Amino acid sequence: MTVDEKAEEGTVNLPVTGPATTALNFLSNRVQNNVYRSDAAKAGIRELERVLLGQNRTLRRRETAESAGVSLLSARKIWRALGFPNVSDDDKYFTELDADALRRITGLVREGVVTEDGAISITRSVGQMMDRMVAWQVEALVEDMVVNGGKTDAEAREELLTILPEFIDELEEIAVYGYRRQLNAAVLRLALRAEKENSVTDQNALPLARGIGFADLVSYTSLSRQMNEKTLASLIKSFEQKCAEVVAVGGGRIIKTVGDEIMFLTESPEAGARISLALSKMIRENPDLPEARVAFVWGRVLPRLGDVYGPTVNLASRLVALAEPGVVLTDDTTAETIENDEKFVLIPQGVRNVRGFGNVSPVAITPGIGNELEIDFE
Repeated sequence: MTVDEKAEEGTVNLPVTGPATTALNFLSNRVQNNVYRSDAAKAGIRELERVLLGQNRTLRRRETAESAGVSLLSARKIWRALGFPNVSDDDKYFTELDADALRRITGLVREGVVTEDGAISITRSVGQMMDRMVAWQVEALVEDMVVNGGKTDAEAREELLTILPEFIDELEEIAVYGYRRQLNAAVLRLALRAEKENSVTDQNALPLARGIGFADLVSYTSLSRQMNEKTLASLIKSFEQKCAEVVAVGGGRIIKTVGDEIMFLTESPEAGARISLALSKMIRENPDLPEARVAFVWGRVLPRLGDVYGPTVNLASRLVALAEPGVVLTDDTTAETIENDEKFVLIPQGVRNVRGFGNVSPVAITPGIGNELEIDFE
């Protein structure tokens, strides 16, 4: 009996996977199987699988590793990094496309381009980022059909099987285009960092001087209890999208979003202050969003796995919790770096005891003379 057959009968405990992995494994998921239970839907799934994976899954894990010329141990390390579920020796889960991917990844190590640890880290970045991207895109397509097409959720998910093959190439080209643009921007940032970091003499300092900011919606927990799922989802979507646009226009980068809070990074203290003011103003003037607190700190950080760490991050997080709704806070050290910039007015807030930092002197940032960030949300 195959895994798919066992799943249909409910006699197999399936591993927990990310949404993108699950999306490529429809028939081994009981929840999805409830939606895609008709013969036509199952045929559509298998056709979609063939389009996405090059063919239907016919290879076992050992056969795939052998085809790629790598050990099963190495293959399993890579599959775990990609977020694949655990499969047994008997499960036919892979295709020649999987074998080709193994060859490419391990080839980077064999050719000395990166170490094995480096290759696994790169692979994990693909698995985690693509998982979120695919889940986002699938839900966006379903939501569009429900909201603008008048379909039920179940009808939209069934139609998805039909329409996806029609524009997979476009989705893939957009993903590659976005990747290349972001990679180019990242390389330019690295070049700029190299010039700046040459002046650093403290060998014990964290490697990068960056601005770290947070924007946090006020009373989100109580509001979420009063809203239905659709209204809450709309609020979060509006918050994240508009914040992302403000940060991008200001030359910053969103590090992560966690429900009612975003964390962003900037290359200069001035950019961080301008983005923080623009975020505060945007949220304050949006009738659909609750009030927000914003804080920003300039200091040294440690980048790891697409995230950043260090005291600068922790201090910015502490300050956003201290900020009053509608106020942008920074610390006195950051304030000194922008005090001669007429675009900002700095207002000391007295001394506060901040957990993990002792006495800190927060400073409120307000708009001064000069143009604010111009954001066109239309």
